[in-house]
Amino acid sequence: MKPPKRILAIDIGGTGLKAAIIDTKGKLLSDHLRVLTPHPCPPALMVKTLMALVKPLKSFDCISIGFPGVVRGTRVITAPHLGTDIWAGYDLAGHLSRKLGGKPTRLVNDADMQGLAVIKGKGLELVVTLGTGFGSALFREGELMPHMEIAHMPAHNSKTFDDYLGDMVLKRIGVRKWSRRVSKMLPYLHTMLNYDHLYLGGGNAKKLVTKLPLKTTIVSNIAGLKGGAGLWRNHHHSR
Repeated sequence: MKPPKRILAIDIGGTGLKAAIIDTKGKLLSDHLRVLTPHPCPPALMVKTLMALVKPLKSFDCISIGFPGVVRGTRVITAPHLGTDIWAGYDLAGHLSRKLGGKPTRLVNDADMQGLAVIKGKGLELVVTLGTGFGSALFREGELMPHMEIAHMPAHNSKTFDDYLGDMVLKRIGVRKWSRRVSKMLPYLHTMLNYDHLYLGGGNAKKLVTKLPLKTTIVSNIAGLKGGAGLWRNHHHSR
């Protein structure tokens, strides 16, 4: 396949769905469009909502999709914020590809896709997304490592990282307390992975009001779309 010139990037979140046309460097070639994620959202409704969202975006060579859960190849394995029971095994990339003219389509975890837009490609880089839930992606020398669901590991008492740092908690306890929780958890991630640099993204990262550890950068939430370019460079397949 010759290198694509125009990529349709779709970023699926627990709160919002975003789409734009980007080039191979991740530069936006169209407006970035957004609608709220329906709840509940079974696969057929997701596809219908995405089709309506991307309708104004014309002419593209291929499609990149970031999904909030574990994916393998073209299929969804888990969907913690959308309902794993109704999503497990769903061929999301296949269905969207067929609906959008049979264009080649690649599917990765949404934090992995965001990471492809923000990493520098040096050393061990960790990307954490603070949105509806807690997302993470790890890269070594620019290569995406197998996806780890840190979100569902215990963080505090019986609460997982998702329960302890997710959007519902932020709304309940307020920005100051939530920020303190985030700064308490970040050193654990450093101990576990010994990363060289941490990037904090997702819709809530910009709300943090505590001092962040050294070698930490807050990145724009639009990176979730821009990273779609990385799926078509150096064969960054989802694994």
